Amino acid sequence: MPTKSEIAFVRSLASKKGRVASGLFVAEGAKLVGEILASDFAVRKLFVRDGAALSGVGRVETETVSDHDMERLGLLRTPTDALALVEMPRYALPSDPGGDALALLLDDVQDPGNLGTIVRLADWFGIRDVFCSPASADCFNPKVVQATMGAVLRVRVHYTDPVALLRRAAAGGVPVYGTFLDGEDIYAAELSATGILVMGNEGNGIGPDVAEQIARRLYIPPFPTAAPTSESLNVAVAAAVAVAEFRRRLR
Repeated sequence: MPTKSEIAFVRSLASKKGRVASGLFVAEGAKLVGEILASDFAVRKLFVRDGAALSGVGRVETETVSDHDMERLGLLRTPTDALALVEMPRYALPSDPGGDALALLLDDVQDPGNLGTIVRLADWFGIRDVFCSPASADCFNPKVVQATMGAVLRVRVHYTDPVALLRRAAAGGVPVYGTFLDGEDIYAAELSATGILVMGNEGNGIGPDVAEQIARRLYIPPFPTAAPTSESLNVAVAAAVAVAEFRRRLR
């Protein structure tokens, strides 16, 4: 049975402050926890619901708990079969961001669901580095971790000054793209296999300081062009459309 202090500690990891102080994040669900156990991520402790079957538990400290205790431990609305306390990885910034592969940069994307979805689509389209401004959502927020569906294990998420990163990239000849309402039609634009694609905040788009660093402004046109339509696309949807077009050019 987990102690009151253990439960309080696990629940403290719902906050970024708690995660930063401990260096741990929470992963819930048998499928996700199973993927983590099979990965290189270090699991500090595992809680498994009594009667649940989970492989790979022999190499980590494991505690079997009741349904009631799992409900008290969990950070999700619905209790799951497994909950893991996982060490947050530390990634060094690439020396040549976007120089040898396509990368994403998120400028103040603050909704956890959007960030999780973007990390998941990055995984699907073979993008290994996602750069985030410091004001973006924390990739180890429980909601983000769940939304990535395991992609956070394979995609490196970095937090850094976006202006400095883009200046360094541009100085090295790396193409820098961004999505805007006044940009060039993405389906007619020339796109490269490498570079950095910038996506902006849910309400304000790409900030002016970041926009100044973007040489290639892209626009995802509605269909049909002249028909009344929504004001804009959700940032995660726009990222999926844009990345899919970049990848389509490689076929």
